[in-house]
Amino acid sequence: MTNYLSLSVKEIHKLLIDKKTVPLDLVKEALEKIENSNLNSFITINESALEEAKSLEGLNIDNPLFGIPVAIKDNISTKNLRTTCASHMLENYVPLYDATVIEKIKEKHMIIIGKTNMDEFAMGSTGETSYFGNTLSPLDNTLVPGGSSSGSAASVAANIVPVALGSDTGGSIRQPSSFCGIVGLKPTYGRVSRYGLIAFASSLDQIGPITRNVYDNALMLNIISGMDEKDQTSSEKEVEDFTKKIGKDIKELKIAVPNFYMGNAINEEVKNSVKNIINLLEQQGVKIDYIDMPYLEYAIPLYQTIALGEASSNLARFDGIKYGYSTEETLDIDTFVKKTRSIGFGNEVKRRIMIGSYVLSGKNADKYYIKALKLRKELTNSFKKVFEKYDLIIGPTNTNVAYKLGVKQDDALKSFYDDLLTIPVNMAGLPAISIPIGYNSEKLPIGMHIIGNYFKEDVIYQLASYIEENRGDAKC
Repeated sequence: MTNYLSLSVKEIHKLLIDKKTVPLDLVKEALEKIENSNLNSFITINESALEEAKSLEGLNIDNPLFGIPVAIKDNISTKNLRTTCASHMLENYVPLYDATVIEKIKEKHMIIIGKTNMDEFAMGSTGETSYFGNTLSPLDNTLVPGGSSSGSAASVAANIVPVALGSDTGGSIRQPSSFCGIVGLKPTYGRVSRYGLIAFASSLDQIGPITRNVYDNALMLNIISGMDEKDQTSSEKEVEDFTKKIGKDIKELKIAVPNFYMGNAINEEVKNSVKNIINLLEQQGVKIDYIDMPYLEYAIPLYQTIALGEASSNLARFDGIKYGYSTEETLDIDTFVKKTRSIGFGNEVKRRIMIGSYVLSGKNADKYYIKALKLRKELTNSFKKVFEKYDLIIGPTNTNVAYKLGVKQDDALKSFYDDLLTIPVNMAGLPAISIPIGYNSEKLPIGMHIIGNYFKEDVIYQLASYIEENRGDAKC
């Protein structure tokens, strides 16, 4: 079997230009790898992929992503291709339209290989809440790959595809990227259209790229970004070339390290890896200060209040009447909806809907939800204040490395703490990336979190690419 898909996008593109391979070869390789994989990283395979690859033969290769196979998280709508959100509720749902990001990648003649496994309705941090079974880590099948974009991260890390799309509500791109030793970016809120993304928490969700290197990540962001009239939250900010600062000098950058991100909750080996990178950057003349930031410690309760409140509202549409699973029993309407939702949703989703419904009910809306929104604004302002003085904020992506399957399934609260360091970014709507910076003593990858100011993804990529090229013997 060929192994073109373990190469970077730039390398594959050169092979296509030189006619040493064709898109059909790439698709065949991806499909063969999926067939031989034990990761359970895909829910649905695109049966038209081979035909689509054949149709590209003889066309002008006009962009670096032409003919590149891509995997799509299964909460992003794909016309005529099943989109389940990894839920029994949508097990047989086939959308009649493409999400805006899907339209954009099709315009660039990328080939969708299939829809990737995920935590059900993006609710989870381990890939274990899927109706279709756990996604397994390609590094060690006994470990969680992270979530909720578990299948997208695992398929990229396993060289099944070079690039994938995920979604990030509280860390769902960055956390699995960290656990799998790859690169994942959550763009600025509004940078990428959410049209066609099946909503979890509308004020937090963002679609973003998952890749094996920084340059490929920037290429993907180039094509999925931009204003969309179908998404009223999408920004009119001009789309730039996000690769333009890759390779540029970093010594003028000013970087902040919040003390909270290096506190007692963080594993010592993880902290030491981050400190090694800090030393590397300081040797290059980068100004780095440790700072105190208020409100970061409230990230988890803020997320539980706002995200779950929004989720309970967004998921109210799944009542068994309009689309999705419905019980076949003839019942009165209230019992019908109750039974449909009881069977159609998994335990974690039902748990979060119940919490969210409680938060939004009656006087609780003022007592919890409105208060949380006020605190969210204060947290956002604390980030804005830091960015008045600094270009970037860095720290670890996660408090620890990947852990064994099943460890946190018996304690719903524990899994929220996987996103302790990533949730504040979603609350503020900022862009952030996770990049691999080394391994712990058990050879498990450690991720660094780089947070940028609004619409400064290019500066994030500038620092990330430097670290990627210069992290030395610890290179993942």
